[in-house]
Amino acid sequence: MKIISWNVNGIRAVAQKNFFDDFQGMNPDILCLQETKAQDDQVAETLAGISGYHIYSNSAVKKGYSGTAILSKTEPIAVTRDMGIEDHDQEGRILCLEYENFYMVTVYVPNSGSELKRLDYRQDWDKAFFDYLKNLEKTKPVIVCGDFNVAHKAVDLARPKQNYNKAAGYMREEIDGMDRFTQGGLIDTFRYFYPDAVDKYSWWSYRAGARGKNIGWRIDYFLVSESFLPKVKDAFILDQVMGSDHCPVGIELK
Repeated sequence: MKIISWNVNGIRAVAQKNFFDDFQGMNPDILCLQETKAQDDQVAETLAGISGYHIYSNSAVKKGYSGTAILSKTEPIAVTRDMGIEDHDQEGRILCLEYENFYMVTVYVPNSGSELKRLDYRQDWDKAFFDYLKNLEKTKPVIVCGDFNVAHKAVDLARPKQNYNKAAGYMREEIDGMDRFTQGGLIDTFRYFYPDAVDKYSWWSYRAGARGKNIGWRIDYFLVSESFLPKVKDAFILDQVMGSDHCPVGIELK
């Protein structure tokens, strides 16, 4: 089973590019999307040509902003949206599909912003989201994927010294939030399989030809419950797939 996550930076925009060819080439059993920037009906309309998948989405109240979606070959047992916390449930950032052996959660974690205006909110979000995942885990293991908007370690971005405690995505508070996940029983699958891999990123700024120079950040993750780890065969980053400022990342299950 192959599960892929991709921040598409606008589902309607990426659909005008190579999205459908890329999708066919990747052939995922489950595809999780973040930053759809579309309402539920627009997501459905954009993806209407895809057959063989059940399609679910969660849209922000604000139009053209945030949003998540999941395409699944297998029909899930149940579909839920958001955390059940009003402050955190306005932006379509969480979508959860329940399957027989695990919960599949996709997330688009809030960005702290260029002036760090949302850093405090982001810390509240991280704690609430961790609690939400641990609550799910009481029933069955969790696979959570998406854009976490943080580079966890120095190896996860090209220029750690220049960005540490200066830029959104590499603030101490955000790193602490990621530590809470990884120290709280959720395993970063890519680092588990490739602890020493360098220059492997999932997001590049559109500025100054960053992608061509591979000046990037690894901010898209697959985390799994520790109990589920034996079922994970591999993790990967598809950095040759274009169309967004992020590339797809994924895992393969046994």
